[in-house]
Amino acid sequence: MVFQTAASAEYLKLVEAVFEQAYECIVVTNPEGIILMMNHTYRNFIGIANPIGRHVTSVIENTRMHIVAKTGLAELAEVQRINGRDMIANRVPIYRDGNMIAVLGTVMFQDVRQLHALSATVDQLKQELDYYKGELQRKLGAVYRFEQIVSTSDLMNKCKELAMKVAKSNTTVLITGESGTGKELFAHAIHAASQRAMGPFTGALRKGKKGKFELADRGTILLDEVGDMPLALQAKLLRVLQEKEVERVGASRPISLDVRVIASTNKDMFALMKAGKFREDLFYRLHVVTLTIPPLRDRLEDLPHLVESIQEQLMESTGIVLKGMDEEVWELLRYHRWPGNVRELRNVLERAMHMMEGSWIRAEHILLPTSTSGNPMVQSSLPILKDWLAKAEREALLRAVQLTGGNKREAAKLLGISKSSFYHKWERLIDRQMQQVKQ
Repeated sequence: MVFQTAASAEYLKLVEAVFEQAYECIVVTNPEGIILMMNHTYRNFIGIANPIGRHVTSVIENTRMHIVAKTGLAELAEVQRINGRDMIANRVPIYRDGNMIAVLGTVMFQDVRQLHALSATVDQLKQELDYYKGELQRKLGAVYRFEQIVSTSDLMNKCKELAMKVAKSNTTVLITGESGTGKELFAHAIHAASQRAMGPFTGALRKGKKGKFELADRGTILLDEVGDMPLALQAKLLRVLQEKEVERVGASRPISLDVRVIASTNKDMFALMKAGKFREDLFYRLHVVTLTIPPLRDRLEDLPHLVESIQEQLMESTGIVLKGMDEEVWELLRYHRWPGNVRELRNVLERAMHMMEGSWIRAEHILLPTSTSGNPMVQSSLPILKDWLAKAEREALLRAVQLTGGNKREAAKLLGISKSSFYHKWERLIDRQMQQVKQ
């Protein structure tokens, strides 16, 4: 009994210390509104040294403690003005055996501005969290979707249809195609359309990078340009694909993985295997469903849509306004072989937008590199092609005007071009030449 009494006394001292030193303002009244307890924080807040035994209305400005005692209904997070400041208060009736024995009042914020500051801090933290979530999704998630793959050609549409079908499964995909055809775009789109879309999407470097498979767990990993992977790394990759687990250095046991694999290459894999540079067993692990992305030269009907899409992207990224291109530009684009495919097309258009004067791309702004034995990247003979196109256009304009008896509007219709385009070409190819001759 002595021990229990001593323990109770220590407990009461602890409760009293907590009550007095609490950061929040705390007050307790009886059901008649007489103050029974008020902690040091509250006494300092209202500036009254000894409020015990006094009615709450004579001590606390704008109080409702006595009203809560009558209604028996708690009032939470209510604004109460004290000493010229708005505070946030709680008033809660306390019951024992069904009877109200007291009312507890607490001040959550001694100044409502504290609440506003806290709210602003929470909003800022939420914005930062959303930002970092977005950054993580950007880093580990898919950037491209199938709707961003521009195509009207049968070759590309068939490839896209197969990719959309295989996206729904967990099947390993090997994407082949020349550099710049959009292999990575397809890989992103497959992941984005899969059941793993909310999971990570990571890229393993050709030389390998520790932890990439772990980062891709429950998501998708892209083995980019797998044909360039060294044989030693190929052996390690094969073990991971077979056993579906990785061994972390220093770990006591391997880590199980749930990863979908998409591989890409611009190499002839059969030639690599024949030369002993790529393991056959690994190839057939990757060669489950193969997507072969056609080169741009085999789907030139997509050119207008690609140019439009790329121009919109470039205007957004560079801030350069582009209103259009000359017909000669289209001719140059159609006759080029595009060894660098869509990536080369983007580079050519971006360079032209920086070179143009005003907001219109002309033939002289289009620089098309070509391969030669002496220099791998030299400017092609554009002036010759440009002059040939100008000569052909000039002859067509003169012939159309001759056939229509000098009626330029009818000549424009005959050539299948707009009136404004006809007059622009006529001024550039005919009038300017005549002025030069006169001079």
